[in-house]
Amino acid sequence: MPTKSGMATGSLLAHPDPMPVEEVRASLSSPLLLVCEHAGRMIPERLGTLGLTSEQRGLHIAYDIGAEAVADRLSERLGGWLIKQRYSRLVIDCNRPPGSSQSIPEVSDAITIPGNANLAEMAKREREVAIFEPYAERCKARIVDPTIQFAFSIHSFTPEMAGERRPWDMSFLYRSPKSRGDKLSALARAMWPNLHIGHNEPYQIEDETDWFIPVCAESRGIPHCLIEIRNDHLLTDAGSLAWVERLDQLLSAFMETAS
Repeated sequence: MPTKSGMATGSLLAHPDPMPVEEVRASLSSPLLLVCEHAGRMIPERLGTLGLTSEQRGLHIAYDIGAEAVADRLSERLGGWLIKQRYSRLVIDCNRPPGSSQSIPEVSDAITIPGNANLAEMAKREREVAIFEPYAERCKARIVDPTIQFAFSIHSFTPEMAGERRPWDMSFLYRSPKSRGDKLSALARAMWPNLHIGHNEPYQIEDETDWFIPVCAESRGIPHCLIEIRNDHLLTDAGSLAWVERLDQLLSAFMETAS
């Protein structure tokens, strides 16, 4: 059952804004932690629409399309903990270090975000306190639980960015040898030779552009990975379910051999 994280202090979030974090506890004894930093696309009522149209707020720039559905179903199947972030990455990106150039973007994939233009430091800090910090606190609290032995971050990526096609069906992002990400990626290739599987594509784990992997997963030294699925595979319920079944098979086999 979902457990509720208290409403962050500060003036940005107020009724009827929902709490920023949802933590799903599927099993007290599970060794698995799943996170979904870009699950939601909500915007605090006080910020309006950030100056964006409804169509723009439904694009990949606002959230990881289909990632939440995959994370929910995967958590249920594997009995793992799941921490989800409800607000749009355009309000503040919870997989970016606060204060970094991508934390509160003024432009994303060539689309200007009017509500993020020329923000005062106080306004940026307000978003950090209300949304990023509650999420970060839950991740930090869960990752130090000795029961947790595996951590995976669930994401999706757009098939085309800045005019360039991204052909990978899925990809595994990691940088620490302790992650065993190379083993996970090799296992996926062996299971699905017909899929185009990327290796640190279309991004790489970096301190400037990532938060959960560098700060939480790498610090524990447990097997971990950021898993990316191309979002055109996740536009239907059937597509989402097919990828959940793949990841269920993959992570079950990986955790069995890596434990």
